[in-house]
Amino acid sequence: MIKYYLLISIILSIANIRLIAQEIESIQADRPDQTETPFTVPKNHFQMEFGFSYEHINLNNEVYTNPTSLFKYGLSKHFELGLIAEIVNIKSTQKVSGLTPVTLRFKSNITEEKGILPKTTIIGYLTIPYLASEQLKQKYYAPAFKFAMQNTLSKDFSLGYNLGAEWDGESPEPTFLYSISLGYSISEKIGAFAELFGFAPQFSKSEHSFDCGLNYLCRPNLLFDISGGIRLTENAPLYFIGMGFSLRLKD
Repeated sequence: MIKYYLLISIILSIANIRLIAQEIESIQADRPDQTETPFTVPKNHFQMEFGFSYEHINLNNEVYTNPTSLFKYGLSKHFELGLIAEIVNIKSTQKVSGLTPVTLRFKSNITEEKGILPKTTIIGYLTIPYLASEQLKQKYYAPAFKFAMQNTLSKDFSLGYNLGAEWDGESPEPTFLYSISLGYSISEKIGAFAELFGFAPQFSKSEHSFDCGLNYLCRPNLLFDISGGIRLTENAPLYFIGMGFSLRLKD
């Protein structure tokens, strides 16, 4: 518990120091929902997004992610580069733990919101099969892509949605994916969301889930979140919960 409070104190101190140097727009994070934001990190800013989660897949399978980490850097007003790394502990017939294959990614703006036309970006991913713990390495490079879109519905409501496809690094068949998230601003600092998302493999049954959560804007460059979800189809994970934070710094 002491270590936890010490970590929070360090995060708050870093965020406060950076705010004294320069006031910037409020942080936009890709977590905790499955729907990635179409907003990119501002130019010359570095953003870290960390999450801790538990996923109960079925009676015999559980996954702890401690943590999932996304590092992003804004190269220009409309383009960012990123890196994803996850430490997992899988409890199944055999226990496996370690680093999953590291993923490189980029996000590039396509259009700004105009009327019914959503703000749209494209996000590309490439998972490196050998940058992982021995038991979690994949056979092949695994690409993925998403189109991230968002419409402003009113002062307090927004609608975000993603469409894309991914490959698992083991077979050539793609898995198509979607998500749609309704966001609501409870106050200037507190936001909520409710979301539907799913995956549709080319040659097997699709799976669909529902989740919801809250985020708290502690400072314009520091965001805390908590979320949880349940399955809507039998082949999806039974339920999952998570929490995390996002911090943005200027170089």
